[in-house]
Amino acid sequence: MVTACNKEEKKPLPIYNPSNFNPELVDKSLQNKSEYHTVSDFNLINQNGEVITQEDYKDKIYIADFFFTRCGTICPIMSDNMAKIQKAFLNDNDVMLLSLSVTPQMDSIPILREYANNKGVIDSKWNVTTGNKKHIYELARKSYFTVVEQGDGGLQDFIHTPNFILIDKEKQIRGIYDGTNDDDIKQVIEDIKTLKTGLKHCSLLE
Repeated sequence: MVTACNKEEKKPLPIYNPSNFNPELVDKSLQNKSEYHTVSDFNLINQNGEVITQEDYKDKIYIADFFFTRCGTICPIMSDNMAKIQKAFLNDNDVMLLSLSVTPQMDSIPILREYANNKGVIDSKWNVTTGNKKHIYELARKSYFTVVEQGDGGLQDFIHTPNFILIDKEKQIRGIYDGTNDDDIKQVIEDIKTLKTGLKHCSLLE
């Protein structure tokens, strides 16, 4: 895949659609969709027991990721890197973060509160959320494309990736990053700055 953009010092970002992702990450109903994808509305509960919806992210640029608090491998690295992004935009009201638990039945509000405290989460910038398992699964497979279906019927029915997903103010996906990679974290910070300049998008060419 190549990106077609004007040759400028700071290039505009592409808009990603379901067809740009690995099909394993995308619900079958959307795998061939190549345009006009936006993130669906959501209804989640954050670390303070507050209901979080799309309205809380209206006119915001944000990074979304999927995790679970008992994950001892990639999740701590991902959370530490989300904290770096939080720090980079600490005084920027246009930028927020959203983390969704893939084991919401285990990640209760008190557990999320403790996790948020340990990770330095600033409540006004970063919502660490739980909620209805089916709803979170559908967001992962139909909106953000960050988990592989496992289907074993256990506590974790899907395998989450380390992906960070960049969402713009129009609810479109503008970037995909490895949340465990330092270079990718530097890139997402730069890409957020690019989005804030208001440059028009590129096209993605196969």
